[in-house]
Amino acid sequence: MRTTIELSDDLRARLVALAARRGMRGFSALVQEALERYLAGEAQVDRAHRVAEALAALGSLPTASAPAMHERVRRLRRRWRT
Repeated sequence: MRTTIELSDDLRARLVALAARRGMRGFSALVQEALERYLAGEAQVDRAHRVAEALAALGSLPTASAPAMHERVRRLRRRWRT
């Protein structure tokens, strides 16, 4: 898919130079590679944030509520589709 983006002159020059060193005619593949790496990194940040939030919730269930919660989870797991 074609799209238009605004680049600074310096960034464009650096992309053109890198593409030339790699033997490429244009720099579209470099931009795609950079975006894929960036988005993969963002996914890792999101995952790390979710893990941190889950770990922060540890111990937040009152001890008195635990047996009832355990029983509900056990019943749900019996009905779980595999």
